[in-house]
Amino acid sequence: MEIPRVVVTGLGAVTPIGLNVDELWAGLISGKSGIRPISHFDTTNFPIKIAAEIASGFDPTKYMDPKMVDRTMRAVQLAMPALQEALKSAHLDMSKERKEKVGVVTSTMVESGYLAKGPELLAKLGPRRADPLFITKSGPSTLAMQIGMITGANGPNTYVDSLCASGADALGAALNFMRLGYADVMIVSGSDASLEPVTIAGMNIIGALTREPDPQKACRPFDLNRSGFVYGEASGIIILETLKHAQKRGATIFAELAGAGWSFDAYDMTAPYADTEVIAMRIAIANAGLKPEDIDYINAHGTSTKLNDASETKAIKMLMGEEKAHKTPISSNKSMLGHSITAAGVIESIATILTINKGIIPPTINYETPDPECDLDYVPNQARKAVVNNCLKNSFGLGGENCCLVFKRFVER
Repeated sequence: MEIPRVVVTGLGAVTPIGLNVDELWAGLISGKSGIRPISHFDTTNFPIKIAAEIASGFDPTKYMDPKMVDRTMRAVQLAMPALQEALKSAHLDMSKERKEKVGVVTSTMVESGYLAKGPELLAKLGPRRADPLFITKSGPSTLAMQIGMITGANGPNTYVDSLCASGADALGAALNFMRLGYADVMIVSGSDASLEPVTIAGMNIIGALTREPDPQKACRPFDLNRSGFVYGEASGIIILETLKHAQKRGATIFAELAGAGWSFDAYDMTAPYADTEVIAMRIAIANAGLKPEDIDYINAHGTSTKLNDASETKAIKMLMGEEKAHKTPISSNKSMLGHSITAAGVIESIATILTINKGIIPPTINYETPDPECDLDYVPNQARKAVVNNCLKNSFGLGGENCCLVFKRFVER
């Protein structure tokens, strides 16, 4: 059986530097930081005062019925405008689709604040007046269900939660659904609004978050003086189609999702491990029918933590060898967007797809002091024009779950 090629036909985004894809891209190539003082909760007793919150002006009631806003997690609310933008971008008319061949895969994380509402209501009103839909409204599958119901998609419907690798993982899962013939179209969402007191407190205790007081300088991937990542929130949607389906309906093709690869560190709950990160990278490239020397650009995981950035640099050298590694441009969108955990892989894949289309590589901002352990070309501080045909997108999850993707410039063959 011939394995179908899978292409990207729709994009949607809600991020700390813009509420749509155009604003996201303009912010990335101009080096705009979306990191600012936390406004979601009182940080008086928290040593962490900054995060990458969604840009001001986001109003979920513009995209959802107010009653539905009251009944959904913030991650679902953030995904609604991204979904509308992606469907419009793809010119996807669900009334003309075989709905059993349209599926949904999402990546999101349970929001502790929303989860706490169930026990609070139970304690206040008693078991006879508990929320009967609490499980379906608060679980990590709720976004996939909402998107499926809104679009009427009757195909595969599931979710992924592999923490920081989740967004890429969801795209890889969708790729395989399509290659196996289960769907002609997959709507893939990464949406995360877990920027909450409990997550900030926990990440601070393990030393993962920066305490840099200046929001504009806080996130500095690969720089010698990096001191931790900045927590963020975001939502992104990518619509994938088999090439045959996209061509049949005359869809605009942004890029080809050509390969995916996975690995698990089996090493440590917090520390990364280059030896297994490189396995996912190698598998993704081979799965795309390429060799490491074919990669023109790497969209890095690049969290701005001491361990991650050194480990990723080492893994890239293991993948490519010293000479090719030093010649390959690498950049981290997290320097501007912060780390939106389960949404990061989708948002950064959108940036990777646009890099191919626009011929511009977004910079890694705040790169000022080279680190001897991180001595590659991180496209420091200024966007760079370049012809980019084959991109590797790295996503490495806290706990050791790794997923890498390869995007290609679409070429008829």
